[in-house]
Amino acid sequence: MMNEFCIKTISSLEKVFPHQELTSQILNEATALKGEIYSLQMAFRSDLRPSDFTVSLKDSGDLSRYISIRKVGLIPSEFVCYPDHDNNILTDTAGLYPDALYSLSEGNIIRSYPGQWRSTWITIRIPEEISTGSRTFSIVMENEKHKIRKTAEFTLHILENILPEQKLINTHWFHSDCLATYYGDEIFSEQHWLRLNQQFRNCTSHGMNMLLTPVFTPPLDTKVGGERPTTQLVDVYKKGTEYNFGLSKLNRWIDMALNAGFKYIEISHLATQWGAEFCPKIMAVENGVEKRIFGWDTKSLSSEYIGFLEQFLTQLDHFFIRKGIKEAVYFHVSDEPHIEHLDQFEKISHELRSRLEGYKFIDALSNYEFYTTGAVPTPIPAVDHIEPFIENDVKELWAYYCCEQYKDVPNRFFNMPSARNRIMGILLYKYRIKGFLHWGYNFYYSQFSINKINPFIVSDAAGGFPSGDSYIVYPGENGPIDSLRHEVFFEAIQDLRALELLETLKGREFVMNLLEGDLENELTFKNYPNSAQWILDKRELINKRIAENE
Repeated sequence: MMNEFCIKTISSLEKVFPHQELTSQILNEATALKGEIYSLQMAFRSDLRPSDFTVSLKDSGDLSRYISIRKVGLIPSEFVCYPDHDNNILTDTAGLYPDALYSLSEGNIIRSYPGQWRSTWITIRIPEEISTGSRTFSIVMENEKHKIRKTAEFTLHILENILPEQKLINTHWFHSDCLATYYGDEIFSEQHWLRLNQQFRNCTSHGMNMLLTPVFTPPLDTKVGGERPTTQLVDVYKKGTEYNFGLSKLNRWIDMALNAGFKYIEISHLATQWGAEFCPKIMAVENGVEKRIFGWDTKSLSSEYIGFLEQFLTQLDHFFIRKGIKEAVYFHVSDEPHIEHLDQFEKISHELRSRLEGYKFIDALSNYEFYTTGAVPTPIPAVDHIEPFIENDVKELWAYYCCEQYKDVPNRFFNMPSARNRIMGILLYKYRIKGFLHWGYNFYYSQFSINKINPFIVSDAAGGFPSGDSYIVYPGENGPIDSLRHEVFFEAIQDLRALELLETLKGREFVMNLLEGDLENELTFKNYPNSAQWILDKRELINKRIAENE
């Protein structure tokens, strides 16, 4: 029998469902490095009728202005997972899932519902300049009407070391058209630019340091023959077979991205997805009229498109050189080609790379042959197809996952435990992964970009992908609303950075023994502990070993 009202501090790796009994282990202390963002939750349950409780902090001292509290909101999921899923899931049942992190109501009010577990998300942004030592503070929930006051204590031990700068290149594809469509803004209006800046800063605050940049409307998840709204940053002026280009919007985009903290610019794909056979949608002004000059009706290897690229890429190269960012610019050919597309991909890849000497080319794929033939110099294999790339010691190897990576490997679906999201940091470290890519930062359309959706109601791209695949933030009234999945993946990146710090102190062999010494089998992308506690304990041990070298 439950008490009338109870609270419980738990780790960030728990997902609190309203209808399930909470058996999570109480978390009342942890360690953290300076410059780190530490997260935990406070779960609560009431047997009262719906009641409002005030949430407050007591005795938080010099941490007070670095602590924020948000409400973990519930989001509907209809398409939860594929029918042949593995067993490392929380449930395969449609329903309400904890995900969105909402600001508390005015006065730090949160509502309880009878018989339901809910949770708050507590974020501690530890400054680099704070003094070393332990801070114990209280989280208080109270309701004056019912004369209820519950308090939970938490102690954070702040270590002397500073979390080092992130080395991983990390991109989650940003869809500027989805943002404009959801809010009803004209694309590249001043209001749209304002929202873009809000989103850019959210990205970089969560470890995303590479930005997908739509020089032309990205040919991603688009129905064959269909179009996405025009988000082309480059103005094109056509006169016969001659082209001129206006780069002012591209310049503004890049300046805003760099000011927000991005370090790498990722140019949108120059051929269509799943085969590289056609051109992206490209608009141009000809004889004073704007019209589409390339798209599904033009082959990517046509003389018209190759002639266009020759002129465009020459000017683009000069532009990047003038800005002094050539070394930070990456190009794509086509997303997720299959083995039957290899010949076509090789040909268009050669055309592009011959005109972009000195630039890096990356593409997401599954077949090792795209690397051995030289079609993709820097491959980004799916984590369930990464073994041959690892076995053959591919240099500067990247990794990605999306909806199809749902068996055994890490991922971030609503119905997966958060440990399956966070384990990625440890795996990225072990395999010295250079970069990580995910296609869905904010995809707010149905599959193939046919209809717009409300991500607060439709979390599965209208039945296209399991909930949690197509976006990791929500479009709030005053800017992006984080998800707990967004926060947990950033924790994974912080784990990676802590491991890299420990390696500088103790050596790589020491770190790998720390990670795998208690395991029967070595860590792989398909074989890793499923336990959240294992990850939490490892991170505490990593911190302890770092602290020994203070």
